[in-house]
Amino acid sequence: MVAREKKRKKPAGAASAASVLLSLQASGFAVTILILLVAGVVILSPALRVLAEQQQEISQLEDTLAASSLEVVQLEEQRERWKDPAYVETQARERLMFVYPGDITYLVIDDLESDLDNSERDISPELVHASTDWRESLLASYLIAATTSRSAEALEPETSPLIPSPDLGATQ
Repeated sequence: MVAREKKRKKPAGAASAASVLLSLQASGFAVTILILLVAGVVILSPALRVLAEQQQEISQLEDTLAASSLEVVQLEEQRERWKDPAYVETQARERLMFVYPGDITYLVIDDLESDLDNSERDISPELVHASTDWRESLLASYLIAATTSRSAEALEPETSPLIPSPDLGATQ
């Protein structure tokens, strides 16, 4: 048994050489794995970048498709509305200002000042007295209306509307 123990015991120099060799093998393996990982990242990074760009483009195209689908639905609804004769008549009256024979239309033009002009004015904190009395203006307006006769208006010939009707244009 003593001989076996001597055989089992290795010299101290041999044990340290074996541990150095194992550490070199382990570090060589680690270096090899590290080199493979770096090579994989370098090789795969352009492909991953292209994949990310394609995913972004697909997302944008899906958004565009959704917007186009919504527009198609709205246009189909509008087409269905145009099939209704009442809707067509309403649009012709509003947009093209068509009237039936005998109809009288009034076109109101907004001749008031815009709100932009009012916002630029300075507002005085002091009270301002009007130069006219509103009571006198009201009384004068009532008196003018009460003393005006309708017979002068009835004698004037009725003028045709300035806006042509669609039926009058077809007969000419």
